[in-house]
Amino acid sequence: MLYICLPKLKENEMLIVQVKEGDTIEKALKKFKKKFEKTGVVKQLRARKQFTKPSVRRREEIIKAVYKQKLQNGEIEK
Repeated sequence: MLYICLPKLKENEMLIVQVKEGDTIEKALKKFKKKFEKTGVVKQLRARKQFTKPSVRRREEIIKAVYKQKLQNGEIEK
């Protein structure tokens, strides 16, 4: 079993990667990368690099929601 503690995940939380006997380190790293990506730490760090005003953030959310709604209704094709 591979235990890796990550800062700023949540207090006293760790990512635990179950490694079967015979698995290579590459497989373990691949599992770790997947779990780490799901935590959203990197996404959060990138968002915190620069300040975005709440009004701008809200406007972007609305534009994204309108786009998704139009996709769902078939008004826009990918």
